[in-house]
Amino acid sequence: MSDIKEIKRAVEAILFVADSPLRPRKIAEIIGCPPKVIENVVKMLKNEYDDTNRAFTIKMVNKGYRIYTCLEFSELIKNLKGKRELYLSNAALTTLAVIVYRQPITRKELEQIRGVDSTGVINTLQDVGLIKIVGKGEGFGHPYLYGTTDRFIEVFHLKSLENLPKITDEDSAFFGEGGDRFQKESI
Repeated sequence: MSDIKEIKRAVEAILFVADSPLRPRKIAEIIGCPPKVIENVVKMLKNEYDDTNRAFTIKMVNKGYRIYTCLEFSELIKNLKGKRELYLSNAALTTLAVIVYRQPITRKELEQIRGVDSTGVINTLQDVGLIKIVGKGEGFGHPYLYGTTDRFIEVFHLKSLENLPKITDEDSAFFGEGGDRFQKESI
């Protein structure tokens, strides 16, 4: 595809139906053009939406693009679809915080930090799409490693994990022993 108008239409169609943010490289593979062209087309579309005061826009989430309705229409959309609030217990929030700052992390490491069995909470966080299995660890049985999803980034209105607040207290319960691991990886 080489005609810029057709590329714009194709990008718009793909983003319209995508249920998670799509990286420029993925869109480029689907359409058959360079990722740089996709980045420029997305900028053009976003500017076009903004200039014509559309009810939607394109946002970047975790290095991928997605179409969102403008915040001013959130109440109307809630009236249409019903309120779908996400409720997380204190245990789920604590578990999620540990996973966010220590990812990738095994269930055993998580339980050592929290001091309680975390199987049920991990299942709940997976069911609501905030965490996922991101690999397998070393050691006996090759335990699952858990990390956050793009949905986590969307739900908490982050552009990427780099936008998380920094935790500087190395004695924090989020880190347990060897608590400087996240700090070293961030530098």
